[in-house]
Amino acid sequence: MKLLKMIVQRKILVALMTVLILAIGSFSIIELDKELMPPVTMDGAYVEVNAGEMAAIEVERSITNPLEQQIRGIEGVESVDSTSAIGRSSLQITFEQGRGDELFKEVETAANAAKGENAAITDVTSGQYGTTQSYEFYMDVSGGSMEDMTAFAKKVLEPRLEALPEVRDVSLAGVQEHEVIIELDRSKLAEKGLDSTAVIGAIQQVNSEATLGELSRDASSPSLRWNTKLENVEDVQNIKIPSPNGFVDLKDVADVQFQPIESSSFVWKNGTKDFIFVQVGRAANATQIEMAAAVRDEVKNIREDGLVKGFELNEMVAQADYVQESIDGVTGNILTGGVIAIAILLIFLRNVRATFIIGLSIPTSILLTFTAMWVFDYSFNILTLIGLGLGIGMMVDSSIVIIESIYRKKEQGLGRLESVLEGTKEVSSAVIASMLTTIVVFLPIGLIGGDVGTFMIMLSAVVAITLISSVIVSFTLIPSLSEKLLKLRKPKKERKEGPIMRLYSRIVAWTIRKKRYSFAVIAIIFLMFAGSLTLVTKIPMTIMPDMFNRYTELMVDLETGISVEDKEDIAQGINQKLQSIEDVESNYVMDSGGMFYTIINMTKGDDISREQKDVNEDIMKQLRSLSDSLPVKNVQSAMSAGGGSPVQVNITGENFADLQKLTGDFSEELEKIDGIVGVTNSMERTSEEQVVVLKEEAIETAGLTQLQIRQFIEQAFMEMPVGEMSMNEENVPLALKWAEKTDSRSDLLDLKVPTAQGEKALSSFIELKSVDTPNEISHHDGERFISISADIEGKDLGAVNRDVQKLINDFDAPAGYSVAAAGDLEQQQELIMDMVFVLAIAIFLVYLVMAVQFNHLGHPLIVMSVIPMTIVGVILGLFLTQMELSVMSGMGIVMLIGIVLNNAILLIDRTNQLRLEGFSVEVALLEAGKNRIRPIFMTTLTTVGGMLPLALASGTSGNYQAPMATVIISGLLFATFITLLLIPAVYRLFTTSSLRFGWLKKKQEKKSSDVKVIPETVN
Repeated sequence: MKLLKMIVQRKILVALMTVLILAIGSFSIIELDKELMPPVTMDGAYVEVNAGEMAAIEVERSITNPLEQQIRGIEGVESVDSTSAIGRSSLQITFEQGRGDELFKEVETAANAAKGENAAITDVTSGQYGTTQSYEFYMDVSGGSMEDMTAFAKKVLEPRLEALPEVRDVSLAGVQEHEVIIELDRSKLAEKGLDSTAVIGAIQQVNSEATLGELSRDASSPSLRWNTKLENVEDVQNIKIPSPNGFVDLKDVADVQFQPIESSSFVWKNGTKDFIFVQVGRAANATQIEMAAAVRDEVKNIREDGLVKGFELNEMVAQADYVQESIDGVTGNILTGGVIAIAILLIFLRNVRATFIIGLSIPTSILLTFTAMWVFDYSFNILTLIGLGLGIGMMVDSSIVIIESIYRKKEQGLGRLESVLEGTKEVSSAVIASMLTTIVVFLPIGLIGGDVGTFMIMLSAVVAITLISSVIVSFTLIPSLSEKLLKLRKPKKERKEGPIMRLYSRIVAWTIRKKRYSFAVIAIIFLMFAGSLTLVTKIPMTIMPDMFNRYTELMVDLETGISVEDKEDIAQGINQKLQSIEDVESNYVMDSGGMFYTIINMTKGDDISREQKDVNEDIMKQLRSLSDSLPVKNVQSAMSAGGGSPVQVNITGENFADLQKLTGDFSEELEKIDGIVGVTNSMERTSEEQVVVLKEEAIETAGLTQLQIRQFIEQAFMEMPVGEMSMNEENVPLALKWAEKTDSRSDLLDLKVPTAQGEKALSSFIELKSVDTPNEISHHDGERFISISADIEGKDLGAVNRDVQKLINDFDAPAGYSVAAAGDLEQQQELIMDMVFVLAIAIFLVYLVMAVQFNHLGHPLIVMSVIPMTIVGVILGLFLTQMELSVMSGMGIVMLIGIVLNNAILLIDRTNQLRLEGFSVEVALLEAGKNRIRPIFMTTLTTVGGMLPLALASGTSGNYQAPMATVIISGLLFATFITLLLIPAVYRLFTTSSLRFGWLKKKQEKKSSDVKVIPETVN
């Protein structure tokens, strides 16, 4: 009370502090970084190992198994998943929570060591999972000749963009590169007594430069430099090769050609390869918005310089636009929600001064929140903006309760200072308890595992900061302004209760008159709860909503060992499928080796005819059908939570034959589930492999060794780099290969092997045996497994999940083999368990806060009786809107637990105050309802009004905000009306049960038994 009195009397101090908050908050808005997602590194990493054309079974044995064993031996590694495919080993590692940065260094060391231990490994890459993307701004150069577009991209666009301080690097894909190909003629080499080794040595000896030394010891003496670098095709053709009969020109034994590189990796724009794909990476000290602005300005300058001629330079995607869209969306929501909240206050209070005081608390609380975000080094991102948007709806609740209490005290005849002090004191404990119950529900959020938990902690922190800021403002600014500005309206001659209050009083009076009436009310409400549970199965479920608006990114996984022609067919197939889908505007396909990374833009603005969800479903359905006729393994969202097909089941065991049989049996049962389509498995496709069988006796008779035969075969497929040369300011690689093609078994077997007895066909020394080998082999923590994948059609993930899990539980797998959900199914099950656990912990923490607040173990149970009714509102809201139950809506439910109890706390707190003053239970409940119904309705409707723009929001932030806001609005509205009826009924029964409130009973007995007259309240 003393502190409050000091605050009220020191108005200049409060005013100066408010101005300081407004100034620092405004500064913070400018200083806060703006980005799509916060830069978070996950507790996981990946390792990719390339090994030429090595068979999958050999990759597993010689690369994957040793690397797995080494990584699994690192303390803190929780699990290792791997895939061994033709020429590639991929490992995904999960670390203990919070140890990602530390353990990744050990994984990186182990991965790099593997390259030195195995000569077959050509390349090793490793990285840590995180939200930071390599490139965040995309453009394309199209509509001209490849020669002109390549020259522009490499000589103008790339260097000018990389010179910008906001740009880290620029990556170009699809540019026309050239090379000098040296095609050796076997017969001419043999005729001259040469082999490929002599040619390689001669080229590398001639094509060299080096510093040989200095002409003297004088510091100004020039250095002596050797430079015989090749400069044109003629130089290459005239290279002298020493032979037994003298020097031979390279052109006499080889055909030398300058030609475009036949790349095995391409990019396509709407099915055509005649364009250049430009990716721009952001510098570490720049934000996405700063980088996009700098790039756009430089592109504008390039255009003004007249350098874009004969072709087009188009912007594809800039993630900065989604950041700006989110910021604009939340800003609009804040303004709209604030206006709605103020309008509701004006309707209820019918007092412009009171409305002005509360209205002033909104920007003050917001700017105080921005100040705290700046101090904690948070940024403007989709998560903090959602947290801020949700906090806006609850920002004025504490101010409303306090100013309403002050106003009521004034109406009771207290003086200005006394009404402020008494009014604030009366509700202070309830306001603090309400804030704490809302905040403590976020404490268990950190217990949610995986990436989702990492993100939710930040969102929760911003909501908590917003609420704390609003309470600080309500206990400082509101009392100070109320003491000076708040005045009573002129009283009317006769004050009567309104029809709503009279109806409510009659219902409560009837409810608490007899125990059976209270039981009846509780029974009716319980039946409503039980009935609502039947709607749960009719609510669609997912894990996370789409991050981007009218845009999506997909990964099309390809079968291993496919040809360039196959890739072209797949790219054309993707384009044809996408062109047939309404609302798809354009597509870009990038060849990333074993998969195609696909960017799809959808129509925007007035051209939109369908919701993004429906377009995405069509896209996935159409592209997944590619596997029917093309070597496509899977299609998955690059932004999905679980990755892969929506339904994934892993069957684990050691023996391949048994695994395949179990897979077949399970797949048959899986196909019978309604909604399941396109069932495939990772062992479904195999590759034909030609195994070399040596004729050892013939090899020995010819005076050869097995090593010589192997080296001869390896050289038959030779196409190796032998250096590079500079032509027309371009570094041109030199490559050596045989003129004769070896494209078939017969080509290989007909090759002539030089022996002491003359040339003999290779077929004299080997034969080829055809065997089927798996395209890929998967491991989980060292155990082999086969992954079964399926798509969903006509049902949501939640509905199918229940049927699939039942099949898994009923499936009889033999000893040593197991069947388990994976991918989205597994993650959804884990998240549901995590959310239930978090909800239980949150409810317990709320109970503790209220037990301390009421100094009683029973009162919190009465308040918490509202929670089941909250779930009724949530279910009805999701069912009626058909909004998906996801992680975001689950977060809304957790938040709702803290919010809905605030009304019950206000009601119970006032009831207890009246009982301590000596009033009976019945009178206390009736009068508490009359005293608190207005602030309850005001806080509920302002919260709903503030969140309404979020529930109706669209776009990037809307996809995340709408589920949470919908859950909170529907649950809060339903729970509020139920609270006003349920709490009196439960309280009445509790006081007449064996668990009586003894401390209240004793206190009441000390009071006079006469009926007290309670001051009339304004309703």
